[in-house]
Amino acid sequence: MGSQGFGASLAVKKAIAAGRKAGYWLDILKYLAVAIAAGVVTLAAVNLTPEPRVIRTIVPHRFDAADPQFVRSMSSYSQGQMFERNAVRTLVNGDEIFPAMLQAIGAAQASIDMETYIYWSGSVGHAFATALAAKAREGVEVRVLVDWVGSLPFDENLIHIMTGAGVRFQRYRPIYWYTLDRVNNRTHRKLLIVDGRVAFTGGVGIADNWLGNARNPNEWRDTHYQIQGPSVAAFQAAFAENWLETVGETLQGEKFYPPPEPAGALGAQLILSSQPNGSEDMELMMLAAIAAAKDHLRIGMAYFVPDEIALQQILDARKRGVIVDVIVPNSLTDVPIVRKGSRYFWGQLLEAGVRIYEFQPTMYHPKLLIVDDVWASFGSTNLDERSLRLNDEATLNVYGRDFAQTQIDLFNEDLKRSRQISLAEWQARPMSEKVTDWLASRLHTQL
Repeated sequence: MGSQGFGASLAVKKAIAAGRKAGYWLDILKYLAVAIAAGVVTLAAVNLTPEPRVIRTIVPHRFDAADPQFVRSMSSYSQGQMFERNAVRTLVNGDEIFPAMLQAIGAAQASIDMETYIYWSGSVGHAFATALAAKAREGVEVRVLVDWVGSLPFDENLIHIMTGAGVRFQRYRPIYWYTLDRVNNRTHRKLLIVDGRVAFTGGVGIADNWLGNARNPNEWRDTHYQIQGPSVAAFQAAFAENWLETVGETLQGEKFYPPPEPAGALGAQLILSSQPNGSEDMELMMLAAIAAAKDHLRIGMAYFVPDEIALQQILDARKRGVIVDVIVPNSLTDVPIVRKGSRYFWGQLLEAGVRIYEFQPTMYHPKLLIVDDVWASFGSTNLDERSLRLNDEATLNVYGRDFAQTQIDLFNEDLKRSRQISLAEWQARPMSEKVTDWLASRLHTQL
């Protein structure tokens, strides 16, 4: 063989070897791609599949909400201690809510603890950051815990304003590769506790969306509440629970839990859900409250996607002759897929005589449940599976006819600015809407 032939043969052999080597690495890359894809699918399945149900049937109607047995039973099976002698102030929309919260912060002497799902950039975020920073400079212990997902649109300068003054700022459950199995479990609680003596909760986040008085689409409709009295200790414990998980610090002593002092005449209990365990307390509380309705059930929900059991619980109330009114957002909702998923289930409710209304002027964001004229529940919890099975939530139940009447009056004012949806209108939706509503409803465990 000549030198040229030998060289050509060697080149061929090298090419074959190189090809085999390239094929080997290509196979490796294929295997890696398959493994990564399998990992992504597994993580998605873990996060999208809810925990097995603890509650499998509706709560039977044994007594009315006015019956003392209702109070005793609710305290027992929802793990919410009943506190007497509380005062609760109703704050309507940003014009009332933000000034009251900032005033309480400004009056703090020992401690401020704030936990929220939404803390966004803007004038409201800046006002809270500067107010909290000012108290930290005075020597007040200030802790701020925001959900990692809910606070993504956050100006880092606001964080620097707070931390530079000594505020202890933390994000709840940040996403790392080793926490991906918990990415779907967020804190949705809205808590502000000052000196262990005054607390705030409701639907409001720290963002400009809530400014104003719900006069137009730029001013969201919401309600927040200021609480004083012995029940504030439960709010402090709720914050302490999430702070301990995040930082490892135990909050104790009189600056957090001062001796309880009577502030009013209301009985109140704070119900918590926490993940991955403890969600059934909140769900059972809501089902039991609906089961206790005798005359009138009023539901005002930003996100109303009841699962099959909650749906049947509401229908059972209608079978007993209970009037059921539901207020939800209209097309101005901030999460359109939730509205679509909700509308898919309206047929059964409308056929049973449930009256459904869409609030018209702006985004409707309260989370309110009123049973007859004696009991009201409010906080961060929506009547959907995300609130009842995935998020950390906090809801206050208040017992008292006068307070319930203030919530009924507020509900009725919202009804005046809402439009009732008839069964005929629901049935006449275009086929395209019916299909997309059905598709959205398939995601009900995440809505």
